[in-house]
Order: sequence, then structure tokens, then C-alpha cells
Amino acid sequence: MSDVRAVSARSASATKVTTGKLFVLELGDGRIYSMAADGSGRKTVVTGCRHPDGIALDLRAGHIYWTNMGVPSVNDGSIERCNLDGSDRKVIVPEGDTFTPKQLHLDRENGKLYWCDREGMRVMRASLDGSQVETLVDTSMGDPRPGPDARKWCVGITIDPVHRQIYWTQKGPDNAELGRIFRANIEIPRDESPASRSDIEVFFDRLPEPIDLELDPEHRVLYWTDRGDPPRGNTVNRAAIDAKPDAPEIVLTHLMEGIGLALDVPRYRMFVTDLAGSVYAANLDGSGKRDLLFGQGNLTGIAYVEIPRL
Repeated sequence: MSDVRAVSARSASATKVTTGKLFVLELGDGRIYSMAADGSGRKTVVTGCRHPDGIALDLRAGHIYWTNMGVPSVNDGSIERCNLDGSDRKVIVPEGDTFTPKQLHLDRENGKLYWCDREGMRVMRASLDGSQVETLVDTSMGDPRPGPDARKWCVGITIDPVHRQIYWTQKGPDNAELGRIFRANIEIPRDESPASRSDIEVFFDRLPEPIDLELDPEHRVLYWTDRGDPPRGNTVNRAAIDAKPDAPEIVLTHLMEGIGLALDVPRYRMFVTDLAGSVYAANLDGSGKRDLLFGQGNLTGIAYVEIPRL
């Protein structure tokens, strides 16, 4: 998350000693785990989540935010928040306001949460307290919700804070090579609607099945997971966003349906989850890949933060 990386950069240059910590979502058991950056010391922070998928951390306020996908046909997705230790848990975006919320992005400086709504076929945002829920992009083209066409399903999201743009994935059917990454300005153009925006650009198309996104804003590089079939799927990919290459660079392979992604740019490393239950660490160029955990259920979202030691 961009806010977390900014906090990490400040922490890395400060005199305070910090401890890197990961927060990971487990889909089947509906839990949030925390652990050290080497995978040790795992403990359960939150239980009873309803198919959690996206996670974002606000170190300044001491909050965890996460999405609950729920059951798409029931329109019962939600977004919750709690303290870093799991206390003071509350629903901030209630059932009925979003169908299937997926990856979540925190824009702390502007007080906004952004997420993709898969079967809702929307890119959405709200204030940090869950108020002012709004749709920024509507990909339904008139289809009923929950949407039947996976080409219109919005999944991963991140923000370019420099150019004030959003990036999101539309994964397409399983392993169909119809996945796409889009970008657009954050704000809807004047006199246009979420369903009729003229500023949407296809960043990449014909991808196996792109899922979560993360941006390195300092070096202007976009990273994403892809859970499609090899050789281009089950990978982590990256591409410069200002001088876009003809094809993305595959930096990590041999995932088992890769989902979650978190960057620690100051320490030149990434953390990745997959649905087979593994947490991986690797350098940003994909070298030095190592398993931190494996066989831990169906893992989805992951976030990294540097916490000052007392």
C-alpha cells in the first residue's frame, strides 16, 4: 500500500528502531494473522471474517482495514476495521453497499479507501470511516449485478499519487488470456459518469489472469500477481508506468495461484501469497525467493508495515 511504503521509508531513515510485520488474510477460516517479516511468531489477530480478500494498514491511526467478499449472489460484501491488535472491530461499509469487495488500497493523505467490487463490476471508494461510498468506474455495460461476465470483474487496485490515477485489473475467465489492466484519472471527468468515462486506458491486455496490484511510486514501477496458467501465469510481473514497455517483465514464477502482494521498497523486497497457503519473500527483481510459510490454508491479501519498537 502506498501509505504503508511511505511510512516504511520514513521509518527506515529515522533513528528509531523498527520491526517489520506482515498481516495476512486466510480465506477459508476467515482469519487475519500477523507475523514477523521472516514468517516467525505467527498469531491470530481477527477471526470470523466472511471470506476476507483485501487488506490495508494505517499505522498512523493504528488500524487494519479489510474486505469481506461474502456470497456474491446475496450482495453481502462488507469492509471492516479494527486496531492493529484486533480490538475495537467495526463494520464501516455495510452489507448491501458493495457486492464482492476485493483488493483494498489506503490513501491516508486524502482520507480515502479504494477497492474493486468483482461481481459488482465497479471501482469504488469511501472515506476512512466508511462514509461517502461512491462508484468511480462501472464496467457492467448494463449487465445485472452480480455480473455474469468475468471479463468485467474488477479485482486488483492501486493508485499513482503523482499523476492522481487509479490502476485496476479485470481478470477475465479462468486461464482465458483475457485479463486486462486499466488506468484512469481518479476523478470522473466533468459531465461524465462512472459508466461512460472517456479517460480509461488499457495498460495491458491479453494477460492470463491478473489479480492484485502494487505500485512502487519512487521508481514508477507497477507490480502484479497473475494466477493464470504458466508460463505467463502463476507469476509476479512488473512494468514501468511512465515509459510502458511492449510486454511486462516476469520476475517471479512457480506460484500456486498467486494472489496477494506487498512491497517493501526501502529494503528491496516483496511478499507474495497464493491460494495453496504459501507466503513468499523475494527481492524486487525476483531473485532470492524463499518460502516463509506453506500449507497454511487459502491465503489472499497481504500487507507489510514497519512498527516502531517501544
